[in-house]
Amino acid sequence: MNRIDKLFKEKKENILSVYFTAGYPKSDDTIEVIKTLEKNGVDLLEIGVPFSDPMADGPVIQASGNEALRNGMSLKKLFAQLKNVRAEASIPLVLMGYLNPIMQYGFENYCKSAAECGVDGLIIPDLPFSEYMETYKSIAEKHGLHMIMLVTPETSEERIRLIDQNTSGFIYMVSSASVTGARNSFSETNLNYFRRVNKMNLQNPRLIGFGISNKETFEAACRESSGAIIGSKFISLLNSESTIEAAAEKLIEAIS
Repeated sequence: MNRIDKLFKEKKENILSVYFTAGYPKSDDTIEVIKTLEKNGVDLLEIGVPFSDPMADGPVIQASGNEALRNGMSLKKLFAQLKNVRAEASIPLVLMGYLNPIMQYGFENYCKSAAECGVDGLIIPDLPFSEYMETYKSIAEKHGLHMIMLVTPETSEERIRLIDQNTSGFIYMVSSASVTGARNSFSETNLNYFRRVNKMNLQNPRLIGFGISNKETFEAACRESSGAIIGSKFISLLNSESTIEAAAEKLIEAIS
């Protein structure tokens, strides 16, 4: 069974997924970040592939991506780092990367390399759903990878149901139509969107991301979905704390 499916089967609520940028703060920190977050109780990890033009990312994650690129991070290097990750970590892993570097690597090769490393799913924010259906769905499925799609407050109910019927793993609910970044609370508009999608009784579980940074936003997301995804908050802590361990501990403290 795919590790993502196993997680959602065994844990129905308050799932914590954390995003981090591969190659940040240092080029060889990837495995240490994975092991440390798993040790601190994180349920799912989203490994960000740095890219020079990340359209969905706010300034914190953009800055971490630029630093990772300066550190020499690339897909080839990332897969080399992840080669033996399953000897050290059992947590579900999702790769989040933009289409341009993936296409340069070759989509089939990307899926093959990811599967060989023990990656469980993929997020490609700028992959159009129609192209996914036409070209990429069968390739990802052949390699046992869940393709996770994003929905936003502007996504129609019809499109959400179409995504739900043709993807697996979970649905990534973007909290608002903006880029990533921490916030202190959600507006009533945000909350109404969460409630509306929750009432659709979709077959896939949902995680809410963008803006989760404290206990209030984490709990608000968990009330209307299976859990939350945190990115910018953890990247900021990696920048401000002296060790990866301290950053992970501060993250758990912030949402507890």
